[in-house]
Amino acid sequence: MVELSLVVPIYNEGENIGRFIGEMTAKIKGQYEALFVYDFDEDNTLPNLSEAKKTLPIRMVRNRFGKGVLNALKTGLAAAEGRLVVVTMADCSDDLADVNRMVEKADEGYDLVAGSRYMKGGKQVGGPRLKRALSRLAGLSLHYVAGIPVRDVTNNFRLYRKTILEKLEIESQGGFELALELTVKAHCAGFRVAEIPTTWNDRTAGKSRFRLGQWLPRYLRWYVYGLRRSRRRWRRVKYENVD
Repeated sequence: MVELSLVVPIYNEGENIGRFIGEMTAKIKGQYEALFVYDFDEDNTLPNLSEAKKTLPIRMVRNRFGKGVLNALKTGLAAAEGRLVVVTMADCSDDLADVNRMVEKADEGYDLVAGSRYMKGGKQVGGPRLKRALSRLAGLSLHYVAGIPVRDVTNNFRLYRKTILEKLEIESQGGFELALELTVKAHCAGFRVAEIPTTWNDRTAGKSRFRLGQWLPRYLRWYVYGLRRSRRRWRRVKYENVD
């Protein structure tokens, strides 16, 4: 079995993919495979990937669940062969050097490791102010009110142990809220969850497909789920420990 799989959804990332591949090969240590999941054969990312796969452990995977980032992520997570699976974006917003630290945390016994912009040592550079404010509010409130052991619940830069992906049902219907869903579900199911500080940089080329107004209700669904289930779990654990 491959030790580590990278799942990278792509949509016309031709302007970024060369830089991404360079950072991937320079920063990630050990044995890994990189799965680039695409919607259509005309995607301008594919020619560069076809050339790079001649010498690198790259797989180009056609989205098999239907178009869109959620289905790309589901396709990649299902196709990944690694013991550990990291989701990252092809726009170079994530620091791939942090993948090594995620793997180290997983080797300590954690099942899900989140890249966190909102813990000590983490930060975000750029991006819409409203999106940043709402993301920070959601993460910190779930952490301090509901006891979620992650301060950044909306960042999709995540490591998952393959075995928990096989146990957690994906119910998201949009896309980027998947990280929030899997994080709160993993915590409520009793899996070990941790975070490491990371720096997120807004893309400098290409176009983002994130639409806050369209996806906000989907985030709210899992935010409320996290509040309710986590507080219920915390009360149960508290009462069970009372003599």
